[in-house]
Amino acid sequence: MSTHLPNPDVTRRTFMAGAASAIVATALVGCGGEVPVEVTPSTSDIPDPVIDVSGASEVARDIMIIPDRGKTFVPNIGIIGGRDSVLIVDTGMGQENAEKVLDYAVKYARGRKLYLTTTHFHPEHAYGADIITKDATYLANKAQIEDLHRKGQPYLTMFRHDFGAAVAKRLDKVQLVDPTITYDRDYDLDLGGRVVQLRATGQAHTMGDQLVIVPDVKMVFTGDLVETHQFAIFPWYPPSDVDVSGVRWREVMRKAIADAPSIVVPGHGNVGDISRLTDTHGYLDELIQETWKQTAEGKSVEDIVPAVKELMFQRHPEWIGREWVEKGIRCVHTEAPKTASR
Repeated sequence: MSTHLPNPDVTRRTFMAGAASAIVATALVGCGGEVPVEVTPSTSDIPDPVIDVSGASEVARDIMIIPDRGKTFVPNIGIIGGRDSVLIVDTGMGQENAEKVLDYAVKYARGRKLYLTTTHFHPEHAYGADIITKDATYLANKAQIEDLHRKGQPYLTMFRHDFGAAVAKRLDKVQLVDPTITYDRDYDLDLGGRVVQLRATGQAHTMGDQLVIVPDVKMVFTGDLVETHQFAIFPWYPPSDVDVSGVRWREVMRKAIADAPSIVVPGHGNVGDISRLTDTHGYLDELIQETWKQTAEGKSVEDIVPAVKELMFQRHPEWIGREWVEKGIRCVHTEAPKTASR
């Protein structure tokens, strides 16, 4: 079956993100003494995941976005200003990228106090915190820090060893650091005339995802809970890594939609409106409903996977990240009501 892939850079980023999760799953399983997952990605053509701050633009009053520009392992990074302080959202991968982000933020802040938060623990979003925390106070939820403690080093090791020279160089000398301020679920950060709401979601894409909400301009930063025109990334690698939950993720999206944001900044891809959220929620809902329906009919997961994959591809022919659909099906199959599962 052919795959329509409108953006090669984004497609490459999506594939490598999948390979990364699989490789880390191998590391975690191996540490537990069980059978490793076999993954042999090609890494010879991974471009340098370099952040380009020259593309930064103001998307709302005193809020800048340093865009990913469709590059592999580069996230959208936020700079949110208030009267007294500035909040950096995500770090970029590695110390050199983080230095660029920090330098940009310092110049933008013009003497205002700096804060940092991360949407989740994955390398391109958080593995530059050791640099930025030299000048910024780091805030993150406790579940995200538990993710970092449990999986951070395996991710760092595997990315250094398995994704080519450019990625290895970016991660050279990176140190994983804990935040200065931690919280269970909610934290309201007063930047002076602007309050930013940090909202831990609980289990979804990871255990420690959070939304970063700017109520006065109705904006939300989602991290990898949302991507633009892409199937949801399910890092589902049993038995080593089964932290993702499609059911919980759908609920997180439902609640985010209820807040009616006007501006949505995804983890990767173009900034958009509430349709970014409704697209993701709609996909998760149809994935769950179709999988559960066929489960209730007594079909095995091996029969369900090809049928639901084909249906999802038909409904979203333009979307990238098709490799994540099967993982999503297998994940939500395990979450089916007991009376329906086989």
